[in-house]
Amino acid sequence: MLKLRMTIAMSGCLALGPLAAQEAPPPAPLDVPQVATPGAPAGQDAPPLEVDVTGGISAPMPIAIPYMPTPAVQSTPAGSTDDLGRQLAEIVTADLKNSGLFTPLQPGQLRAVVFPEVTAPAYDYWGGTGAQALVQGFVRSNGDGTLTVGCYLYDVFSKIELARQGFVVQPSDWRRAAHKCADTVYTRLTGEGPYFDSRIVYVSETGPKNKRIKRLAIMDQDGANHRFLTNGQSIVLTPRFAPNQQSIVYMSYVGDQPAIYVYDLASGRQRKVVQGVSLTFAPRFSPDGRSILFSMAQNGNTDLYRVSAQGGSPQRLTNSPGIDTGGSYSPDGSRIVFESDRGGSQQLYVMNADGSNQRRISFGGGRYGTPVWSPRGDLVAFTRIQGGFKIGIMSPDGGGEKLLTDAWGDEGPSWSPNGRVLTFLRSAQGSGRSQVWSVDLTGVNERRIGTPLDGSDPSWGPVRP
Repeated sequence: MLKLRMTIAMSGCLALGPLAAQEAPPPAPLDVPQVATPGAPAGQDAPPLEVDVTGGISAPMPIAIPYMPTPAVQSTPAGSTDDLGRQLAEIVTADLKNSGLFTPLQPGQLRAVVFPEVTAPAYDYWGGTGAQALVQGFVRSNGDGTLTVGCYLYDVFSKIELARQGFVVQPSDWRRAAHKCADTVYTRLTGEGPYFDSRIVYVSETGPKNKRIKRLAIMDQDGANHRFLTNGQSIVLTPRFAPNQQSIVYMSYVGDQPAIYVYDLASGRQRKVVQGVSLTFAPRFSPDGRSILFSMAQNGNTDLYRVSAQGGSPQRLTNSPGIDTGGSYSPDGSRIVFESDRGGSQQLYVMNADGSNQRRISFGGGRYGTPVWSPRGDLVAFTRIQGGFKIGIMSPDGGGEKLLTDAWGDEGPSWSPNGRVLTFLRSAQGSGRSQVWSVDLTGVNERRIGTPLDGSDPSWGPVRP
């Protein structure tokens, strides 16, 4: 039995700052009635909360997330502050529920919270609901047109405040404040890194099986704030975020000539990365964003290359008969995992970033492809092809292989920023249609991420600043 222990201790003071730049918070907390919170004496640890995991999540933590009150109902470009308080709580609830580690109380179990109660929880009431943790907050319209969102986490049984965070945002960014609040709760209670305030870029698909229209699209990790980036005149494949999230590298069939391009998110401009070659594909940025790793086919052979993100002359990294492709860097940029059929079947290999010390790491049945290194550095995710397509993980030396999915057509995994969840495409047998799904490392918490049309080739970006 694997136990994820959630150690609880007192937190520091409230951080107040814009989402776009998390600056050092001022010493004063947000303007909320400051009522002393009863609980364990300072410096004394409260008993730990824990989630038991037995081949999955058997006992998610019960948590209460009531609607967030407002000190005064005011209209904003995003809606009235009382409506926003309800929607903020609903997004925090959805984020934590979708993680598989929490069971939020149903709306019928949630009492209304008034503004002065935000910092003075009704511990006895919430204890009677069975909730172990409580998330309360507020939303306030500021005189300069911005919104302030406060987020507080409490241990119900020990009656102590665990964390508080505040965010000053433009009304258009109110959803990000909700995701940041959920990240605060998630990281405080699990010890895992955040991932809710992040985005996914993918290929949106429509049309008949033999004539699909494929467009670049981007959305929040929960499917909200969806928008198309390209118009579908050229087929696009395998989009991948730059580490700074300002651009996307992908493959496109512009003029029926497959090549890799970089799309600038701010301007919408696209540029070809490697000039004067016939076929380049499967691109991915290096961890520092300075280079692009890709595959190039020449004279009947396909190898891995590296080129400056600004373009220039590519450097060849592999030189073996067959197809070497699907490269992905380790988080520190020192190694690359890739797929190759040099041994007669499609398998996974690891090499140093300069192409030296190439060695095979996959030895199970079937074929292996689309490897991607975890941002933690401890795992490689992949697609295993044997009686269908499955998503799996293994250590970078090939040990500890585990399959996470068991559907007919799951492939192309991409890691969440904290390395706990994977997004991937799931194809329906015979139809040619695909959807974007996610699964966590237990293999139990699996869910579909809603998209307006069919979706493929998802790639998870870093947590937004």
